[in-house]
Amino acid sequence: MSTTIKQLRAFVAVATTHSLAEASAQLHVSQPAISIAIRSLEESLGGTLFSRDGRQLVLTPEGAAFVERAQQLLHNWDNTLDAVQQRFRLQQGQLSIAAIPAFALNHMPELLREFHQRYPDINIVLEDIVMERVISAVQEGRAELGFSFRPDDLGSLTFTPIGDDRFVAVLPKGHPLENNDLVRWQDLAREPFIAMNRGSAVRRWTDAAFSQSGAAGDAAPRLLCEAYQLSTIGRLVKSGLGVSAAPSLCIGQMQSYGLVCKPLAEPVVCHPVGILAREVGALSAPAQAFAAIALSEHQRPGAD
Repeated sequence: MSTTIKQLRAFVAVATTHSLAEASAQLHVSQPAISIAIRSLEESLGGTLFSRDGRQLVLTPEGAAFVERAQQLLHNWDNTLDAVQQRFRLQQGQLSIAAIPAFALNHMPELLREFHQRYPDINIVLEDIVMERVISAVQEGRAELGFSFRPDDLGSLTFTPIGDDRFVAVLPKGHPLENNDLVRWQDLAREPFIAMNRGSAVRRWTDAAFSQSGAAGDAAPRLLCEAYQLSTIGRLVKSGLGVSAAPSLCIGQMQSYGLVCKPLAEPVVCHPVGILAREVGALSAPAQAFAAIALSEHQRPGAD
């Protein structure tokens, strides 16, 4: 027969009050229930814990030796329950997030600010890493949530969309295409083009868009150079070296460099952005709260 927390509470209450009646009042249970709990505990341990001294219940030597340990067990149990309850109440805990740099730089600060205002005692660990590493971070459990474009192969991950991202042309101030309502991929193919590195999702999508636009062969884009960070591309465009294309996630960042962003068409390149997780139902309370904020933020009027 296993010992229960209720039995330990009954034992400690009787040990400290020396009375079934007082223990009953302290624990808000009936005296018979206290007696049954003590008897069951004694049967489980294999001996008596109390003897009677007149009207008082007195600890046997074995009971006296056990009471301090029982009190410590209850203390540890209560502390453990309190810690778990605080996590559910979002009063403590840690949340690990991985996000592609474009999202981390342009959208994560506002989400973190709102989350911290609501739950100031939750510690956030944020990794801003390329899309492929965001996927592996979530798959391997290093991050509970990932913010990224939807992967071609989700594998065992779940993806909750929070919006669609349309590629834009990134132009230096004063460029002839600046006054266009939209820019065609073929227009960019006539300019020195600054691309993301080969192997990245953005590079695959831009190469495919140029191909679909008919910018192939003699009309292929004039590739000037490649870079690993969209921030670097923005700086290169600002210096006047060429033009580029980027996800609309980066519009705020590019505009902060003094650049002009125009919608791209023929073809329109649009990809869903959302939240990656291993299993939505298994998310911690902080992760669920953060995901809810991200979803509500991008559903507001005027959100990207």
